[in-house]
Amino acid sequence: MESWSRDGYTISTDQAKLNVDAVFNYLSKESYWATGIPRDVAERSLRNSLCFGLYRDEVQIGFTRVVTDYATMAYIGDVYVLPEHRGHGLSKWMMECVLAHPELQHLRRWILVTRDAHELYRKFGFTNLKRPEGYMELHRSDIYHT
Repeated sequence: MESWSRDGYTISTDQAKLNVDAVFNYLSKESYWATGIPRDVAERSLRNSLCFGLYRDEVQIGFTRVVTDYATMAYIGDVYVLPEHRGHGLSKWMMECVLAHPELQHLRRWILVTRDAHELYRKFGFTNLKRPEGYMELHRSDIYHT
């Protein structure tokens, strides 16, 4: 379990601190990528990932989830900061903490998907796919609505 603090904010990987209701509500109602996600699916994704909760005065205001084998690769997903807390560099700080996590230091590949936060991730060395023809996906965009 890791923890970082700055300017009254805390980032923690302590699963016990996660406000599952807050994460589920944001993902299912506010995010563009997981709208309508069933609660049991969201809970299972949290249990099986390395989660970074962002807190202000013990209230969860942001989140990042990392799916990893802790050996070769990691997928970053479900990154958010509540609108009223944006503009303070908190997303950037969460990424700094994710990439600084001691158990993730020797990974060969990091991947993520974003619709609109390319500039944030470029600051950390992420680029567009160099060989997009090598990547494939099975994407079921309507899975939460069927």
